[in-house]
Amino acid sequence: MSFARVYSAQPIFLDAALVSVEADLSMGLHSFQVVGLGDRAIDESRERVAAAVKNSGFESPKHTNKRILVSLAPADIKKEGPRFDLPIALSYLLAAGDVVFDPEGIIFLGELSLEGDLRPVRGVLSIARFAHEHKYHTLVVPAQNAAEAALIHGLIVLSAHTLQEVVHHFTPQTSGGVRVSLPQQTPTALTTTDTLVHTDFSDVRGQETAKRGLEIAASGRHNIVLFGPPGTGKTLLARALRGILPPLSFEEALEATAIHSLAGHLKGVIITDPPFRSPHHSASHTAIVGGGSIPHPGEATLAHRGVLFLDEFPEFERRVIDGLREPLEDRVISISRTKGSVTFPANFIFVAAMNPNRERGDSRIHETDRERLKKKISGPVVDRVDLWIEVSHIEHSKLHTRTTTLPKESPHIRERIKEARDIQAKRYESSTKTNSDMTIRDIDTLAALTPEAEQILTLSATKYNLSPRSHHRTIKLARTIADLAHSETVLQEHVLEALTYRPKGLFE
Repeated sequence: MSFARVYSAQPIFLDAALVSVEADLSMGLHSFQVVGLGDRAIDESRERVAAAVKNSGFESPKHTNKRILVSLAPADIKKEGPRFDLPIALSYLLAAGDVVFDPEGIIFLGELSLEGDLRPVRGVLSIARFAHEHKYHTLVVPAQNAAEAALIHGLIVLSAHTLQEVVHHFTPQTSGGVRVSLPQQTPTALTTTDTLVHTDFSDVRGQETAKRGLEIAASGRHNIVLFGPPGTGKTLLARALRGILPPLSFEEALEATAIHSLAGHLKGVIITDPPFRSPHHSASHTAIVGGGSIPHPGEATLAHRGVLFLDEFPEFERRVIDGLREPLEDRVISISRTKGSVTFPANFIFVAAMNPNRERGDSRIHETDRERLKKKISGPVVDRVDLWIEVSHIEHSKLHTRTTTLPKESPHIRERIKEARDIQAKRYESSTKTNSDMTIRDIDTLAALTPEAEQILTLSATKYNLSPRSHHRTIKLARTIADLAHSETVLQEHVLEALTYRPKGLFE
C-alpha cells in the first residue's frame, strides 16, 4: 500500500475541526514533506517522527529511497502544535505496509519524543467533545491526557505511553505471545470539594458593607468596584471572594477546563472551582483582552465562569479599560484580524480595586483626582459596573481581635450564595445563567417589581439621571438582593439597597 489516511483534529478554541492526515509514498529520490498550512512545530515534526519510527523498531522514513508526502487536510485551516506527530507516524507506517488496521472512526493525538514516547498536548477536551458529537467512537491520546478526554462520556478513550504501544494495539503483532492492548480510560467523574479558602471573610475586620456587596456580586455575577484609601483591605476582600463562590456546575467546569487546556494552564484533570485571575496593571491590551495575529484568548477569557480582579484599576492603560466594555456587557470578546475572526467567551465576575486619592489617608476626593478618574474610566465603563463600594478606614481597636475567637464566615456565606444561585437556575431553567445575564425581555417578565418599588426606582432614576443601562442594571441587582432574601417579587427595600451602590460622588 502506498497511500493511507488516519484522522486527527485541530482545536479551534472551544470547538475543533477534523484533520485528515494523508500519506503518499512514491518512487524517487528521498524526500519527506509535510504540507497543509502547518506552523513551525509541524515543520519540525518530520525529524521527531523519523527518529520515533526508527526507535520503535521500524525503518525510518529518512532511510528509504522514496518520496514521502504527508498532507494535513483541509489545507485552508491553520494547524498548530505537535499534536499531529502520532497520526503522521501512523499514516506513514500504514502507507509503507509496516502495519495494517482500519483507522475509520478513530482520532489520534500526541507529540512524539525521539525515542517514541508520547507526550501530552493541549486542547484535548475540545477535541474529545468534537469526536463524540461527530460520531467518532475512539480517541487515542497520551496517557497524561486520558483523564481529561474521558470527561466526555460515551467516547472510548485509549491511553498510550509510546508509539509502539499504539501499533501493537491495532495490529495482530504480539509481545511474548500475548497481544498488547491499550488500557481504556474510565470515564472521569466531576467530583467537587469545598473550595480551598486561603482568606476567610472573618479575617477581614469590619467592612460589613463591602462584605455584603461581595455576597450580592457573587450571587448574581455582578460587577463590583472597591474604592478607598490605601491599606483598608480592598485587595484582601477581593481575594476572600474566592472562598464564597460555589463550585462550578458540570457544564461550567467543562468550559473552564477546555479553555485552560487549550491555553496550556491546566493543572490537574478538571477545574471545579471558579478561576481567579489577577493580572498586574502593567499587562498589555492583548494580555488582558486577547488578540495577536492569530487570535488567542487573554486573561478575560481565562477568567470565564470565575473572577477577573484588577487591582489599581485606574493604573491600567485606557485602552485596556475600554476593551473591557464588551465582556462587561455581552459576556464575550470579539477579535477580528486579517487572518481570522473569533469570539471568545468572557462571562466573569469583574472585581476592581482603586484609590481615588493620590494622598494617603485623605478621605475626600479632590477635583484633580476626579478628573484623573474621568480620563481613565469612561462613562460606558462606569455604567457597566453594578456595585461601587467604599472601603474606608476602621478603628484600630478592631484589628486586635484574636482570629481563634472568630468563627469562619465564608462557608455560611457560600451556602447563602448557592441558595440564591439555585433560585436563579430554576427561574431561567439553566445551570449557567444568573441575574446579570438577564435580557430586557427577562427583566419585563422575570423581575417583577411591586408598584412601590417601581415608583421609587423611577423617582431615583430621574434624580440621579441614570442612563437606561444603569436603570436596567439596578433592576438586575435588586432582583439578586431579593433572591438572597428568598422574595419572589422585588420590593421597595431591595431597590433602595441596589441604588445605594451607584457611584455617587466619584465621577460627578
